[in-house]
Amino acid sequence: MSDQSNPQLIASAQLAVLSSLATAAAHRAYAPYSRFFVGAAILLETGEIVTGCNVENASYRLTTCAEQTAIARAVAEFGPAIRLRAVVVANLNHTACQPCGACRQTIAEFAPPSALIVFPGPNAQPATTTLAELLPSSFTLTRTD
Repeated sequence: MSDQSNPQLIASAQLAVLSSLATAAAHRAYAPYSRFFVGAAILLETGEIVTGCNVENASYRLTTCAEQTAIARAVAEFGPAIRLRAVVVANLNHTACQPCGACRQTIAEFAPPSALIVFPGPNAQPATTTLAELLPSSFTLTRTD
């Protein structure tokens, strides 16, 4: 995984906007159990940006991650044909925070292998990778679109 953004994929100014929106979403997270407040901002191929935050549940198993919330909102707003260009994750706990396995697979459902994924890395510094690097063996649907 690389630790610098790829300017050919997403302009640094747009990454800054996505990061700011992800942090704002983290402020709206519902995390009374873990106190781990996470936000995500996704950039669609159309240029639209959609945010989400984690929503915990006392059972933990029913907790919804920020990335999944953002993707569900995007599908609800724009339909099931959405395609992701980038996913940016932020948290208010200033700790490393890669997308979990379930989120990686959910991202893979709607993004090409080259999609940019940005998340807090070691020492809370931004880490940048692609979906292919983050989840090299995802389950995939053979798309006809």
